[in-house]
Amino acid sequence: MQSISLDQTDRKILNLLQTNPGINATAIGERIGLSQSACWRRIQRMREDGVIHDHPVILDREKVGLTTMVFAHVKLTSHGRSNLSSFADAVQKYPEVMDCYVVLGNVDFLLRIVAEDIKAYERFFFDKLSQLPGIQEVTSSIVLSDIKHSTILPI
Repeated sequence: MQSISLDQTDRKILNLLQTNPGINATAIGERIGLSQSACWRRIQRMREDGVIHDHPVILDREKVGLTTMVFAHVKLTSHGRSNLSSFADAVQKYPEVMDCYVVLGNVDFLLRIVAEDIKAYERFFFDKLSQLPGIQEVTSSIVLSDIKHSTILPI
């Protein structure tokens, strides 16, 4: 993936978009000294270039009943490693898996999983995750508390 060239004005716009949900081009332009139309054109260009994705609503997982978060370290068998994409495709079907990363080291994948409680994670683990082909080992780390969680990139 290729990075996009961003000037200081683009970076200011991106910082405002990240830290002020719902801010519009007029308000951004006023803060950084651009007209509304110039600001809007820059935002559109960054959308077209793939720098800006949709504006998701970020929910508090605990307030919606997903009180358990787990990081699962997944190691595939040597045969399973030859087909990393099959595992990646399979976990995309599970809404419990919030993030999935291919990693270097002694495991192949790192998953961030949310569930209602430990029992719900146990069901997910036994009924879904552990049933995927090519899994040699899964090590689960249960999150006790969130110290920092951010969606704001340091640009």
